[in-house]
Amino acid sequence: MLRILPLNALLTRAFIFFAALTLSACAIFGDPNPLDETKGWPEQRLYAAGQEKMADKNYDKAIDYFQKLEARYPHGAYATQAQLEVAYAYYKKSEPVLCLSAVDRFIKLHPNHPNLDYAYYLKGLATFNERGIIEKYTKQEINDRDPKTLRVSFNAFKELVERFPNSRYVKDSTQRMIYLVNTLAMHEMHVARYYMQRKAYVAAVNRTKYVLETYPNSNAVEDALVTMISAYDAMNLDDLKADTLRVLKSNYPENPMVSGKITEDEKVWWKFWESLYQ
Repeated sequence: MLRILPLNALLTRAFIFFAALTLSACAIFGDPNPLDETKGWPEQRLYAAGQEKMADKNYDKAIDYFQKLEARYPHGAYATQAQLEVAYAYYKKSEPVLCLSAVDRFIKLHPNHPNLDYAYYLKGLATFNERGIIEKYTKQEINDRDPKTLRVSFNAFKELVERFPNSRYVKDSTQRMIYLVNTLAMHEMHVARYYMQRKAYVAAVNRTKYVLETYPNSNAVEDALVTMISAYDAMNLDDLKADTLRVLKSNYPENPMVSGKITEDEKVWWKFWESLYQ
């Protein structure tokens, strides 16, 4: 005989079933609203906790604390510093895009902040040694890379040096700028050599001219002159070749092309040297 339960018993069993189902879901997927351990923390405690996580190299947790601090106390004493701490944490995590975003936000919000020089310094550091996934696995040299990120780094250091000449970061920034100029110039010379190998001599000359005009104090100038002379020789532009050779002699008298001390390997690459010194 079919037993029909009263309505209140059915409702009770349904409630128990759904409660059990909810508890099971929480056990499997976790509590959708986990307790926030920082609830009610004053801003000073949040900042100290973030600093502690930075010291422990737990950058994700540090970022979480600093971002909560800014959200809860946007006008507090630590809010602005927390923005810089977030940027620095992203830098330490090797997240240049997020670091740049955080730094640019800080610069936009606080154009007159006393630590603005540090913000530009951090922006320069963010992409100073940036490498993509392919570059990391292939161990690609820095001067073989797309120079876009290197220019971002250079421009950040340049703005720091020009706007804050008395900053404590000027000396290091200047040294990094010299390195970046040489690296960018060498990148252009890699491209020029590629064009030489493809016998695209006009394109090679244009690249060397760009190096001479844009990076006149770089250590790639000598190489640019040699490549330019080689390209002019290949195109039978004797007057231009002679003019460039005079510049090379005047500035680099010990260059093998000038001194005649050329190895056999160099003769294979720079074939016109054979006719000059035989």
